[in-house]
Formats: sequence, C-alpha cells, structure tokens
Amino acid sequence: MGGITMVAQLLLGLSILVFIHELGHFLAAKLFNMRVDKFFIFFDAGGKKLWSQKVGETEYGIGWLPLGGYVKIAGMVDESMDTEALKEPPKDYEFRSKPAWQRFIVMIAGIVMNVILGLIIFTFFFMYFEKEYVAPKDLKEGIYAFELAEQIGLKTGDKILRINGKEPGRFKDMKSMGVFFGGDLEVERNGQKLMIEVPDTLFRSARTDFIAPYRHDVQVIGVAPDSPAGAFGLKGGDIFRSINGNEIKNFGDLKQQLQANRGGLVKVGVEREETTAELEMPVTYEAKLGFGPKYDYKGINPTTAYTWGSAAKFGAVEGWEWIYYNALGLYYMMSGKVNPAKSIQSPVGIARNVYGPVWEWGRFWYITGILSFILAFMNILPIPALDGGHMMFLMFEMITGKQLSDNFLEKSTIVGFLILMPLMIFAIGKDIYEAIFGPI
Repeated sequence: MGGITMVAQLLLGLSILVFIHELGHFLAAKLFNMRVDKFFIFFDAGGKKLWSQKVGETEYGIGWLPLGGYVKIAGMVDESMDTEALKEPPKDYEFRSKPAWQRFIVMIAGIVMNVILGLIIFTFFFMYFEKEYVAPKDLKEGIYAFELAEQIGLKTGDKILRINGKEPGRFKDMKSMGVFFGGDLEVERNGQKLMIEVPDTLFRSARTDFIAPYRHDVQVIGVAPDSPAGAFGLKGGDIFRSINGNEIKNFGDLKQQLQANRGGLVKVGVEREETTAELEMPVTYEAKLGFGPKYDYKGINPTTAYTWGSAAKFGAVEGWEWIYYNALGLYYMMSGKVNPAKSIQSPVGIARNVYGPVWEWGRFWYITGILSFILAFMNILPIPALDGGHMMFLMFEMITGKQLSDNFLEKSTIVGFLILMPLMIFAIGKDIYEAIFGPI
C-alpha cells in the first residue's frame, strides 16, 4: 500500500508541475500568435498516449512516460526532433518567424510559472497547514543543542542572534539550508556574545537532529514491537511528561533520565489523548526504550500567526533558498566536493525518499512547492534541449543580431540529449537498485 501511495503522490505532483510549466510556454506562444500543435503532460514516446483530444489546431493529451511534458510549437526545433516543417520557408505563425525577444519570453515563461506556483504553494502552506511560527525573540531560554549542533560549538541555552549577519525571522530559519551550507552564527551565551563558524560540509548531515527550542515536547511517533516501549504499552502519539517523577522539559531531560537508569526499571508518565498514564518499563543497557521521537514545540512556546504578507515573504525567502542552494549543490558535485551518486535522484527516488509512503496533504504540498522551485532552476541551466539552452542561443541572437541556423539548433539539441539521457538512466538505475538492495 505504501508503494501505491508513493507512486500516486509522485504522479499527482509531477502532473501539477508539468502542467503549469507547459502552460507557461503555451500561453506565451498564444500571446504572440504562434501555432501550438501539441500540449502534452508526460511524453507520448513512440506515439503511444493514455489520452488525447484535438481542439482547434492543438492536440491536448497525456503521455505514458512520466519524465516531463512538452508543448510543440510550430517552427521550433525541440525535443520531438520533428524538422520536416523547417524545410519550407517560415510561416508568420511559426516560432522561428518571430522576433528573438518574443521567442525568449516563450522559453522563459515555463520557468516563471514554476516560480509563481512554488510561491503560491508555500504561501498557502504557511497559512493553512503551518499557520503559526515561533519567533526567535520568544525563545527566552534559548535553544536545545543536539549532538550535531554541539559538534560545531553550540550549547543548550544559547540564543542565536544572527545567521550570516541577518536576524532570523522564525525558529525554523535557524536550521535552514542557510545554516547547513556553512557560514557564521552570532550567539548569546550567559550574557556574552560570540561567533561560531559553521563548516560548509554540515549539509551532509542535514537529516540529523540539529537544534530545537529549549522547551519542547518529546512525542512518540512509532515503537519497535520487540522493544521495551512496544512490550510495555508505549503508543504512537504519547508525549513524555516525566521519568520517575522528574519533569521532562526536552529531549535532553529524557536522555539524561534514561542514562541514569540504564538496565533498570523506570516509571514513565505520558500524556495520551488528553489524559495521563503511568507505565513501568525496563531501560536497555544502551539507555533506550525503543521508540521513534518527534519534537513538538509550538504548543509550549509563544507563537506568531502567519499573515498573508508574512506567509508570502517567508515563501519567497524559502523559494530563493531552494534555488540558490541547489545551484551551490550542483557546483559541489561538479567540483568533486559531493558524490553525485549520493545526490542525484530520479522520479523513482523522489517518490521513495521525498514524498514517502504516507499521504499527508501538508507534506505533499510543501514538497511539491519545493520541486516547483527546483524544476525552475533545472530548466534554466544552459544545456541544449532545456529551456535554458534555448534562452542561451536567443540571448546570443539578441546581442549579435545573428540568428543561429536550424542545422546548428538540431545538432545542439542532440548534444543536449546525449548529456541528459545518461544522467537520467544512471539516476533511475541507482534509485531502483537502492529500492531493492539498499543505499549504494
């Protein structure tokens, strides 16, 4: 069932992203009176399609290969490699007969639409799913530093004042990509201000617990059936309130109590569905109970409600970060700082590792928003066959006044495919291998 959920989320997410991207090209082409022959979500490779309907001069359809989509504009050298019409003189409704600036707008329109879509999704996500945030000024007791944060010099109780010279607007900004990709943190510790340098390799540990507000609930999200937690009644959704009568204010308190009682019995006080329960269970010699934790802090710390203005502002900031740090990540791969085999993902990997086996609408929309910004970035890369490649050639034409030949455009498109296809085949093969045999 989890596999079906992963595939369903991927297909819905890709359908939305591809439709909006291609709609940008379509609307811009129509604006400049270009004829659009096809509008397809997913590729109809080999001429096979799931559905199609011709309306006026355009065939609308859904292909069977979910690796993208396309709008076929008359007189344009594109991924279809249909160049028969190019043997005749240009018609006034063709792409090639229009001024370079109009063709440039048609090519960039898909990218712009993905940026707009990502901003809209993020804004609505903050307003209707996240709803509120914890402002740094409301963290009177500072942060709780997990092991990763301690490794770079942070300590529990620190107050983070600035990240790379800027005041963070929300607590979540303190553990954003702007931190994980390196920089400087200005913190206040025991009334003294000091600087902490964050290594630019921290992003490799981005999925590891980093920081939390000092006061936060430790909630159970799952228990191992053969563990003390599973055998003695701990359930998903339980919130730790005490161990042997000692209050649990954060994960550190819980960890300290378990370490003090390793190999012994403890009385665990939990909050469960607005009631309380006390469970007695053994602690392993590794100081564990056998549960998966979730750190919830919004119910404890003062929160600020998002407004449409603040949601749009934070959405724009996060969107820019996803574009900027993906560009930085690509640079790291090209420079050898990051292993591409561990970074490149195909739709298979996105379904498995990003969307995941559980359908939760807030998570679905947030990930789809992220992918919309990433799709905009990937398409602006100056690689032939991508929008960025077309834009690069059009910029050359606008600067020099010389139009590149159709023959050159055909050959450059082939070169683009020779660059992209091996990467896609590698990514799909790697993700299928990892799904069967585990991480490489």
